[in-house]
Amino acid sequence: MITFTRLAALLTLLLPVLAQDQEDASRCSKIPDDINLTPLTDPFTFFNGQRVSSKADWTCRRAEISQLVQRYQLGQLPTVPSSAVKATYFEETRPKVNIAVTVGDKSISFNATIVPATEPGKDSSPAIISIGASSLPTLTGVANIIFNNDEIAAQNGPSSSRGGGLFYDLYGKDHSAGSLMAWAWGIGRVIDALEKLPEAKIDTKHLGVTGCSRNGKGALIAGAFEPRLALTIPQEGGAGGPSCWRISDYLERKGLNTQTAHEIVTENTWHSQAFEPYVNQIGILPFDQHLVTALIAPRALYVPENSIDWLGPESAWGCQRAARTVWEALGVEDRIGFDQTAVHNHCQFPESEVEGLTAFVDRFLRGKKVKTDGYFKTEAEYPDYSDKFWRNWRVPTLR
Repeated sequence: MITFTRLAALLTLLLPVLAQDQEDASRCSKIPDDINLTPLTDPFTFFNGQRVSSKADWTCRRAEISQLVQRYQLGQLPTVPSSAVKATYFEETRPKVNIAVTVGDKSISFNATIVPATEPGKDSSPAIISIGASSLPTLTGVANIIFNNDEIAAQNGPSSSRGGGLFYDLYGKDHSAGSLMAWAWGIGRVIDALEKLPEAKIDTKHLGVTGCSRNGKGALIAGAFEPRLALTIPQEGGAGGPSCWRISDYLERKGLNTQTAHEIVTENTWHSQAFEPYVNQIGILPFDQHLVTALIAPRALYVPENSIDWLGPESAWGCQRAARTVWEALGVEDRIGFDQTAVHNHCQFPESEVEGLTAFVDRFLRGKKVKTDGYFKTEAEYPDYSDKFWRNWRVPTLR
């Protein structure tokens, strides 16, 4: 048995050792107070862990991201041969295009309305396809094509309208695609039709897409999955658009009233039902909206934004900064713009963003030699935001 005297002597011998351990520990680095356990996923690392080291690699990584997003968030995008699309041009109060699509023994048809360009080109004009309607100011020399997205896939609540619309008449009410992907499919068929109709006088090599709010989400997805769109302009799309799920979750935990993945699936049919098991554990998904955005690269993207809390303005800022690293790696950083002004009425295009919009439209749709760098900016201040907190990747130079 150890006597009290012997125990005291033993402790006396150990005290210098314990003091030394404490001294050594004081020299060690400290764990940060705020640790990010779910940083944004690396655009430049394949799912198997290999690094993206060339532009050819990015093409493969892009295809991989597309497959992952379709599987876990948006649903599958059906392919349609050109022969399955019939197009007719006609005029009522405005020029219109009728698009008829046949898949197997089922057929659908719908119209798109053309608002001709002011100062149209001699043979054809570039055009912007507007999802629902356009909130953009009038753009000289550019036609506006109005696409009725609600006709293709309804968005009247998750229980009452899922599986409703022409897309589901063609592919079945249980098709995996949510309405965002169905709209992207519909825009693809509009482009198919325009390519068959020279009398429509639309330059199909210089097409853009836009939409605001929920339709801004649709514009981003259309740009991501339709490679024939030269310019994507998603206006104030918020969650499911330019904002990242992980960042929005983080901000909500900090007390900000902003839309998140677990809220958005209760609101509407925009996403596939396959997304629902992940909305409360978003950090396990192998992508976020920065990678959805990056599917557009190296094509052009201009994101006009607001600072309304529900849209997640800090989330959009950080998310698009992360996406921009892909354009940077490809050597075309001037092809992505982000313009975030102070709070203004939702979908009311502010005067301060017109300059950036015009520059991107002039360069990528009208073919003018104008500069588009310098349009990645915000009027807001985010003192707590840090790229390092969300990004742990090195930006390569891809050749």
